[in-house]
Amino acid sequence: MDLAGKKRLLQLNKLYEFLLHAYEKAKLYKEKTKRCHDKQIQHREFEPGQEVLLFNSRLKLFPEKLKSGWACPFGVVSVRPHGAVELHDMSLSGTLLVNGQRVKHYWGGDIAYHKTLVDLADA
Repeated sequence: MDLAGKKRLLQLNKLYEFLLHAYEKAKLYKEKTKRCHDKQIQHREFEPGQEVLLFNSRLKLFPEKLKSGWACPFGVVSVRPHGAVELHDMSLSGTLLVNGQRVKHYWGGDIAYHKTLVDLADA
């Protein structure tokens, strides 16, 4: 093998090492971003019979008033694999299947509000 062949082989080895290094860096970056995104996922456990709120994600360009994006309570009919939740609409008496990330627990009936009267008279 002559000198030019050895030089070309050395260049190819360096190029291959650079390629492996780039793949490794890309893999580390993907793992890091996946961990970051997985932290944002909220794991919620639902059971049939529970009441939940559904996030309304419809785009409204010019809303007249600021309203909450969470729709009135729905009843959980069943929980499917991979986070899908089947909901029963109490007003329409129908069911709909939604992503579990669009649903959160409804605690409205269980919370007891206590009001306290404070008199701010001059002392």
